[in-house]
Amino acid sequence: MTIHTEHPFLPADGDRDPLRRFRGRTPSPVSVWAAGEGRGRAGLTLSSFLVADGDPSLVLGLVDEDSDLADVLEPGAPVAVSLLAAPHRNLAEVFAGQAPAPGGTFTVGGWEQTTWGPVLADASGWIGARLVDTAPRHAGWALLVEAVVEHVEVAGDVTGLAHVRGRYRDLD
Repeated sequence: MTIHTEHPFLPADGDRDPLRRFRGRTPSPVSVWAAGEGRGRAGLTLSSFLVADGDPSLVLGLVDEDSDLADVLEPGAPVAVSLLAAPHRNLAEVFAGQAPAPGGTFTVGGWEQTTWGPVLADASGWIGARLVDTAPRHAGWALLVEAVVEHVEVAGDVTGLAHVRGRYRDLD
């Protein structure tokens, strides 16, 4: 076994994708998108999402088409978007598939079932939305999921969580 001082899988400087490097330098809020109920629940950490105010207001997300969440998202289906805060770093890793969760992802954190799906009980805010009635389309490598906002709740003054350069960082 060899101990490396650098990341063993990091490409050399000249081989790195400049667009990925640019995107990595743009701080993104961290959320968990969840749908379903009971044993049919699925969730995924998303930092590639956008909230668009308007009439109707929309929430758009880039979802890995191989994820469990993509399997349960259908046109017209409800979805819940929980905004994560500083204490949720491990939960973000679990829903991203980067940390273990014996018993399943929803055993990490406290979850409340809503009309739109599971919501993190101590989220800094959450949105209940309904997918538009068209099939998701691709945006880059991901599915572009578009949902109409039906419900919004915001918690008190909570320190947020952002994804920057491959790491979760507190916004304080």
